[in-house]
Amino acid sequence: MRIKHNSSMASKDGSTLETFHIHFENSYSRLPEKFYARVAPTPAPSPQLIKLNLQLAKELGLDSDGLATPEGIEVLAGSRVATGSEPLAMAYAGHQFGYFVRQLGDGRANLLGEVIGRDGVRYDIQLKGSGRTPFSRNGDGRATLAAVMREYIVSEAMSVLGVPTTRALAVVATGQPVFREAALPGAVLTRVATSHLRVGTFQYFLAKGDVEGIRTLAEYAIARHYPEAAFAPRRYRALLDGVIARQAKLVAQWMLLGFIHGVMNTDNTSISGETIDYGPCAFMEAYDPKTVFSSIDHQGRYSYSNQPHALHWNLTRLAESLLPLLVEEEGSDEAGLASAHAALEQFGVQFEAARDAGMREKLGLTAEYVGDTELAADLLNRMAENRADYTLTFRRLCDAAADVNGARGVRVLFAEPAAFDAWEVLWRQRLMKEQISPEERAARMRRVNPVFIPRNHLVEAALQAATEQQDFQPFEALLDALAHPYNDSPGMDRYSTPARPEEYVHQTFCGT
Repeated sequence: MRIKHNSSMASKDGSTLETFHIHFENSYSRLPEKFYARVAPTPAPSPQLIKLNLQLAKELGLDSDGLATPEGIEVLAGSRVATGSEPLAMAYAGHQFGYFVRQLGDGRANLLGEVIGRDGVRYDIQLKGSGRTPFSRNGDGRATLAAVMREYIVSEAMSVLGVPTTRALAVVATGQPVFREAALPGAVLTRVATSHLRVGTFQYFLAKGDVEGIRTLAEYAIARHYPEAAFAPRRYRALLDGVIARQAKLVAQWMLLGFIHGVMNTDNTSISGETIDYGPCAFMEAYDPKTVFSSIDHQGRYSYSNQPHALHWNLTRLAESLLPLLVEEEGSDEAGLASAHAALEQFGVQFEAARDAGMREKLGLTAEYVGDTELAADLLNRMAENRADYTLTFRRLCDAAADVNGARGVRVLFAEPAAFDAWEVLWRQRLMKEQISPEERAARMRRVNPVFIPRNHLVEAALQAATEQQDFQPFEALLDALAHPYNDSPGMDRYSTPARPEEYVHQTFCGT
């Protein structure tokens, strides 16, 4: 795909149309208009490019040089609509902290269109923070620079960690303040996803009693994400099975990395199985299964340990939405309901299988033996009791696997080192059943236990420097450190070291 420059033409609202071409291959805009509202982004008064993801642009087949021109920056800011773009705001509903809202939708986002990447996959290109839409519900439709930069940092970190996720193509400052508790600098994020379909998208049509809308959406999801379901004897059950399988694996990956999403509402649960909508997200430092960072999660609904339960609840809402189709497919209400229940029962099995397999890898176990799950749980319990850093404990276990003397680096992370010593005896007894060398075991462990994660205090320091001093060097340095999370890098200790007490971040915010 190439970006072409054409002559400009001003629109009535001040934005510029038909001046910049991206080879969009739009499909969502071909659906009935009840699925979205056609609306263009609101122009930004003085856009400034803060960050352009050159590698992602290349993967999408986009001309990064063109995107970095004044015209390209205006497209990324929402001030210019590229030729071929059909901007729209998607309609969806959702349960937010358990309370159902019949109409949410993209209140501050515009889907510009879809492109086919070099890998042959269809991707959405969306602006987030690009102004009001018919779904804004009295909001300003804007995003703060800090919130946009946080999503860029964490989503790109998740990508290189190997977790399915939306990606960040660009950050553009708008030159316009956003008013929250105070006036804050505004920005627009260009977000890339294999789609923005959500559980809440299905709920939107269920709430309206629109079975044909549900069917149209299900067929679209099958064609875009689960083409194998089209050939299944029960296509809608196959769709539900597919979403459940991907989400079970996804939340297991979160748990294995100590990641906390923070706001797992049904409108933030992707049909494609990607992590989406990074708001008050964070990576846990000292291991505590009850950890909550979100400033609005007062009851711990989306705490670290409750994430699998929350996701199962969300998937139950998806099954409810698909139930009219399952009933048709099975031939009766009872059979349709039984099909939904049977699909949902697989979530726990699949999650536990993915979590246990991942934990064996983290512990250097290549074979599966009875007692492995209990061995991992015992370590986690001891870590919780001793406030051991989650990421460093597993990373330093790699050294302990290579050489018994490496265990010294692990035990110092425990308030009572003897707690680790007792577990280490059990671990080494288990390792004796393995057939690989210590060196190979350590190498395998280092491929799944990162040394670098977006530690909260480093993220906050980068955001503060950018928003208060217009200093983006900490942001760039942090991105560089996170680019190779599984590789030891000399001189980068500050990026792997837990926060000091005075640096610790207790709450994160969504930015709306």
